[in-house]
Amino acid sequence: MIEVRNLHKIFRTGEIEVEALKGVSFKIEDGEFTAIMGPSGSGKSTLMHLLGCLDQATSGNYLLDGVEINELSDNDLAVIRNKKIGFVFQQFNLLARTSAWKNVEVPLIYRGVRRKARRAKAKEMLEKVGLGHRLEHNPNEISGGQRQRVAIARALVNDPALILADEPTGNLDTTTGGEIMDIFQELNQQGHTILMVTHETEIARAARRIISLRDGLIESDEVRAS
Repeated sequence: MIEVRNLHKIFRTGEIEVEALKGVSFKIEDGEFTAIMGPSGSGKSTLMHLLGCLDQATSGNYLLDGVEINELSDNDLAVIRNKKIGFVFQQFNLLARTSAWKNVEVPLIYRGVRRKARRAKAKEMLEKVGLGHRLEHNPNEISGGQRQRVAIARALVNDPALILADEPTGNLDTTTGGEIMDIFQELNQQGHTILMVTHETEIARAARRIISLRDGLIESDEVRAS
């Protein structure tokens, strides 16, 4: 699913250069659930942006589902993000005055899916995350955990090859965060490939594999026993 070879990312501001990633290499197979951990400044957010096709590396190679990402145009990257990647963010990133149903529909609108078909698909995904009874509720009418469920449903609606979750429990209490991780584990058991960035050890343990970054390099790469 993912192959990263000697990935470097340098940010330049005037004459100042900051090397956020210093040669990162790893593979993630189809169906894996992997957590990326590291302290602030370790490079994990930079790596997530690169893997999500939100930015491109300074050098090195990134292959997603066999496609070399660093050779793509901005338009091609937008297509990849829409068709192959489902995003789940800490801040939910939902449209505030729009129902759960319509929030989940958004990626399908960009793909040109007809209204009836996208409505049916959005409903199916909301039911999958346990929100079939909240279709018409706006984000300000539901809890934080329910908002994240809407975000997960939106991430799933295009049947992506990869789900990227960036601190998905960061704004949730411990119990609600645990419920969200249960959903991710269930999705993984159904065959979804999930890559999650987190700074919380307990949350990372929901994943089968944990890659730890420090100072732009991989410090450890461990697969937990089943």
